Amino acid sequence: MTTTSSSLEIAALRGAFLGGAISATQLAEQVLARIARLDDPAIWISRLSEDAVRARARELDLEAAADPSIVARLPLFGIPFAVKDNIDVAGIPTTAGCPAFAYTPGETAPVVARLVAAGAVLLGKTNLDQFATGLVGTHSPYGVPRNPFDARFIPGGSSSGSAVAVATGLVSFALGTDTAGSGRIPAAFNNLVGLKPTRGLLSTRGTVPACRSLDCVSIFALTAQDASAVFDLAAFFDADDPLARAPDAVVAPRFGSRFRFGVPKWPDLEFFGDRDAAALFGAAIGILEKAGGTRVEMSFATFRDAGQLLYEGPWVAERLHATQALLNENPGAVLPITRSILEDARRYSALDAYRAQYKLAALRRAVDGVFATVDVLLLPTAGTNYEIAAVAAEPTRLNANLGFYTNFVNLLDLAAIAIPAGFSENGLPFGITLIAQAFCDSALLDLGTRFREIVGLPLGAAKV
Repeated sequence: MTTTSSSLEIAALRGAFLGGAISATQLAEQVLARIARLDDPAIWISRLSEDAVRARARELDLEAAADPSIVARLPLFGIPFAVKDNIDVAGIPTTAGCPAFAYTPGETAPVVARLVAAGAVLLGKTNLDQFATGLVGTHSPYGVPRNPFDARFIPGGSSSGSAVAVATGLVSFALGTDTAGSGRIPAAFNNLVGLKPTRGLLSTRGTVPACRSLDCVSIFALTAQDASAVFDLAAFFDADDPLARAPDAVVAPRFGSRFRFGVPKWPDLEFFGDRDAAALFGAAIGILEKAGGTRVEMSFATFRDAGQLLYEGPWVAERLHATQALLNENPGAVLPITRSILEDARRYSALDAYRAQYKLAALRRAVDGVFATVDVLLLPTAGTNYEIAAVAAEPTRLNANLGFYTNFVNLLDLAAIAIPAGFSENGLPFGITLIAQAFCDSALLDLGTRFREIVGLPLGAAKV
């Protein structure tokens, strides 16, 4: 097991920039050298040229030389980041993991533009499960990013490249997307924080839809504080995004020194035979109690039933929105596993969609009852991890297993943050997820920080 370097944590870099200990150009050279040393091309689908990265960093340094206050005024001055390749950056092809689908946008997605305007330095576009369909990180014609803890195991998806780029110390943070868990599963498998914000708080304009009504832009970072810094800059009400939402201050509490957290009754939990994961989750319950929480056991059935609607119900049909033309004209351009999921969506009718909406409404009402008794839910992020060979042999079943604790979150309009919680005996990281009602993002980030302070784990996987 490797340990993390704190050198790319945003808070540490901010101090170094403000104190003149490092320049944007020097940091850019460091991360470019790290990318070359790591030599894992499957992390990236496209990268900015080294000259372009250097030019951006040099521009920031020249601005700072002319006006030193610029470093303080740009909260992400010189901070390196990456973007999942289903999010637009002007002039760089967006592939969504499918070369035949690729197009070159003329406009940068607003969520990316805001980060660049805050001084961040973009390094490139990262790999993903094709069309963000999968939680494994192996469904890509661009290869499989190496799990930095054990290359035999999957890196998690669909935001595989974004998570591995942060974990291996190539960038300070990365944007992913999350429809069914794509911003949380890779965080767990790469020993990172993964924030899945409330739907609509981060603009999805300029993002290739998976299930557009459920999609979120997610944030991978080394700490909850770093994720919070990025979230505060990226979140805004985008009037040109029809699914955007303004923050609701009325339901945005902070969890106090005493709070109540829901935990599924033990028979409801599923670790798929992974005893280490079960033991680590048991320990996480104790850690949250040390943070001031009171455990409340609950049934997981409502959440499980909602999660099953995502792939076993008509929401999978929404995935055809962005891909139908390509499937009709050139089905061979889509990977067989991705194509089988998308083609299966054609069997659902409008009546099926309404029936599922009614069922989901009833489940949401039941979930409201749960949150009347607890402030937050504590769940494993994933019950286990799998070797790449196992996923290749049983892609559908094992992918479904990974979504057991994640698929329901966007359907039920909840916010979530994945947090590292320990390591199994084989050296693989284990993570938990804290889940709360919509607009409780800041409260979750705060609680995530408190959890990490007690656990005291190194984050990421980069050597000093």
